[in-house]
Amino acid sequence: MEGMSSNARLLATLWRTTTCISKKIDTKLSLHGINFTEFLAMLYLAGQKEKQARRIDLAEYIGVTASGITRMLAPMEKIGLVQKEKKARDARVSIVKLTESGERILAEALVSIHEVADSIFAGFHPEESDNIQSKLVALLRTT
Repeated sequence: MEGMSSNARLLATLWRTTTCISKKIDTKLSLHGINFTEFLAMLYLAGQKEKQARRIDLAEYIGVTASGITRMLAPMEKIGLVQKEKKARDARVSIVKLTESGERILAEALVSIHEVADSIFAGFHPEESDNIQSKLVALLRTT
């Protein structure tokens, strides 16, 4: 990475690290029939009132476009992890809701996520993890 600034090297390392971690997570989550992006969507929905959210809010949280979230949710709807909800007051609002089956898969997947996280960050002290977490959250706010 010769000729790159310190920040550019950090960016490249962060990207490579994220890619490697994503592969490990997706491999583990494939046992549950989902990938990490689907897991994040289910986790977000589980934390919302009535376990539902507008598709556009979910897309923003995941970091994809509205059409990207639609493509992602289609197979999840097909296998019953999420379902479309209609709003009586405004039919234009597209709502997605986590199903009971989705909640069950999410609970099982959380066990796997904890296993992956514990193996990846085994050498970290809790304070180090908290420090990295806060710095990454700060980065998210600037992007």
